[in-house]
Amino acid sequence: MNFLSKPARKRKRTSPSREPRHLHDDISDVAGVDEATALIAEATDALARLARRHNLEMLDYLLRMTHLEAEERLRLRSRRKLS
Repeated sequence: MNFLSKPARKRKRTSPSREPRHLHDDISDVAGVDEATALIAEATDALARLARRHNLEMLDYLLRMTHLEAEERLRLRSRRKLS
């Protein structure tokens, strides 16, 4: 008999409303994806300029690459909508 350990407690089930929500649950429609991508492109551009101003070369590089990726995705999505 081990007197130092506590007896195991049963875990209560959480209700569906209390279950953790995933980040992807909110992005369900196409307009939401486009808006998120545009926001990311704008934010990373501003952050890259800030990093450049403070001589943070690696951050500048990574942020510019992220900005380019977001711009490319926006360009490709707009091309698909036109066709």
